[in-house]
Amino acid sequence: MSRRLTRALAAACGAVLAGPGLLAGCGTQPAQVATPGPPPATAPLSTSLVTAQGTWAIAVMGGSAATHNNFWQLFVRPAGASRWSLVTPQGVADNGGLVAAGGSGSLTVGFRPSQDLTFSPLAMSTDAGRNWTTGLLDAPLADTPGAIAIGSSGRILALLQDGTIAAAPTASATAAGQWTQLATRNALAASAAGRGCGLVGVNAVSFGPDKNPVAAGGCLRPGVAGVFTDTNGTWRSAGLTLPGRGPVQVLGLAATAGGNVALLAAGDNLFAAWWNGTRWTVSAPVTAGPVTSGTVRALGFGPGGGAWLLLAGGRAEAIAGAGASWRALPPGPAGTQVLVPPDPSTLAPGTGASYDALAVAGSTLTIWRLTQGAWAKVQLISVPIEYGSSG
Repeated sequence: MSRRLTRALAAACGAVLAGPGLLAGCGTQPAQVATPGPPPATAPLSTSLVTAQGTWAIAVMGGSAATHNNFWQLFVRPAGASRWSLVTPQGVADNGGLVAAGGSGSLTVGFRPSQDLTFSPLAMSTDAGRNWTTGLLDAPLADTPGAIAIGSSGRILALLQDGTIAAAPTASATAAGQWTQLATRNALAASAAGRGCGLVGVNAVSFGPDKNPVAAGGCLRPGVAGVFTDTNGTWRSAGLTLPGRGPVQVLGLAATAGGNVALLAAGDNLFAAWWNGTRWTVSAPVTAGPVTSGTVRALGFGPGGGAWLLLAGGRAEAIAGAGASWRALPPGPAGTQVLVPPDPSTLAPGTGASYDALAVAGSTLTIWRLTQGAWAKVQLISVPIEYGSSG
């Protein structure tokens, strides 16, 4: 996006959001965190999710981020279809990354700040990305795939870069800047639930089975996962524990038809956990070695409480839902790497136990499909990228 368009958006944001009771003006600096702690472990923004419209995937394409030639792209495989299409909303710089969340019949995409863009425009679609309407968040979204959530009523939560959680009543209300502050990281850490786990950061928001907001992050207290529910302004622990597992990080959190599913890191292991509003079911571990930055290359969620992990080295693990076991996805075709097909950027669930692997090479996206236990190349998408256009 040109700097002229960036400045125009910033000016428009200031005009729309000026008024009492709203978040601070466009381009304002994030609130200072008074008691910083160790940064939480987070997952890259490459991800996928499933909605009634279809399956969506986010991946970065192009070239170097240092020269602003990295362009984040959104793809969709509509429900009932077998082929993917490029549907990235146009007109806004996306070098900072995209985050997305599905609601009842809709998808909302948020643009992370980059260069002159200091706030986060939003785009909403109800027709599998053919058309988009605009919204606005007068603050920078957090650098995590769980930064947006949409409830069954249409209410939206946004996790900001400084750990603040903002809420808007509906997607359409975001165009008018109707955001209110729900909580700050410091306030959540200072609550009884936050003190009980030693909360050090928030990196995901969602809605629980009771339709109330849920926030999740990393804790210092061994075995206690930082998953919290909000009831009329009081935050309480959701009661997720992994006894004897050391400090726990919540890497991802999503709502399901019957509750929530979380992806967790503790020590050398990764877990999935499902909540029905009363109790948690925790999977057996996936051993990944010390979980540090870069261990998890991408993660995402599928239908029925399913989830997947793409780990360093191209290793991929998937789980179908509560009570299921992790399964390693098979290696790539003969003559390629003995890993998931050449350098996948993200994965996306298909029908049954099938998965698609999306591999990026510059401006070309290759789709590999897992069919009868083997990967087959099924599609190439050439993305029109204007290198140097972000300067």
